[in-house]
Amino acid sequence: IKRITEPLNPRVCRIAALGTPSPKEKTQWYFQRYVAQLPAGGEIVLFDRSWYNRAGVEHVMGFCSDEEYKDFLHACPEFEHLLVRSGIILIKYWFSVSDEVQEERFRERAENPLKRWKLSPMDLLSRDKWVEYSQAKDTMFMHTDTRHAPWYVVNADVKERARLNCIRHMLQKIPYHSVKLPEIKLNKRKKIPSGYVRPPLNAQNIVPDFF
Repeated sequence: IKRITEPLNPRVCRIAALGTPSPKEKTQWYFQRYVAQLPAGGEIVLFDRSWYNRAGVEHVMGFCSDEEYKDFLHACPEFEHLLVRSGIILIKYWFSVSDEVQEERFRERAENPLKRWKLSPMDLLSRDKWVEYSQAKDTMFMHTDTRHAPWYVVNADVKERARLNCIRHMLQKIPYHSVKLPEIKLNKRKKIPSGYVRPPLNAQNIVPDFF
């Protein structure tokens, strides 16, 4: 996600990564809080997991009832069909990682202080439920891989290749045309008034040069 958003204007491209629903949100229609994050014309919203939390972690870890889970599997295709019919371009990606690479990344996050923050207590609990998550993913695909909103699987064992393949595929799915930007001419800077003298650096609190 970061590689997609880095070169884009944050005013029109944003990330939606919703946390645990509030007590009020738990009483609402399941998709309601996601609807509030949908893009307007000319905008891009990248959902981090999105409403599919219910088909994965919520189901596997017991955060929703069986009835809520089954209702999601039936309602989700209808919800997504409504989005597509309204003109939203909906593209869903699943980054597939082999068992060996996934274990390697778990260990790297556990041992590297700079990546430790990526490893949550829920990740540690989920690590022992690989089969359950795989089965949940298969069921999710069975119900939500539809003609109007298909899933696209990205081979993600090699991060760099996965990012490039995903971005290239995404650009092919979005109709766009080149826009000729107006030329920007920088005017000559005004001369500094003769009476102005910048204060010396040693008169200010300067960060030491260590590098």
